[in-house]
Amino acid sequence: MLKLAHVCIESADLEATERFYSCLGLRRQFTFHNPQGLLIGYYLRFDDQTFLEVVRVRQVRGEGGVRHFALETDDLDGLRAKLLGAGFAPEAKRLGEDHTWVVACRDPNGVMIELQQYGPRSMQREGGVCLIDYTP
Repeated sequence: MLKLAHVCIESADLEATERFYSCLGLRRQFTFHNPQGLLIGYYLRFDDQTFLEVVRVRQVRGEGGVRHFALETDDLDGLRAKLLGAGFAPEAKRLGEDHTWVVACRDPNGVMIELQQYGPRSMQREGGVCLIDYTP
């Protein structure tokens, strides 16, 4: 199984961004805060387990500022092995701060893609606050 997990966008105005997407029916699933307590982003939930990740930046790069997109799989190890076998260079599997297994890679055009496998503690399922070391 492979499906779109999330798209990550940059925002210099988290409040306005959330207000806009709430008009489209998206609701906050969980937030990211840095150790100083600053809200630095959040996940907005569609009607299933597909999300829009919004990350605070000082200034959005170019039009739209899409950082990466993510695909959810139920066989992360198998998918990574398939990419390696085809001559691509996916990164090692790691457990993210949101308790989701991730393999990052770039497509041939340089587009960053995160391959994700949700576990029982994944915040995409559980919600809450995800503490990450980041300052915009």
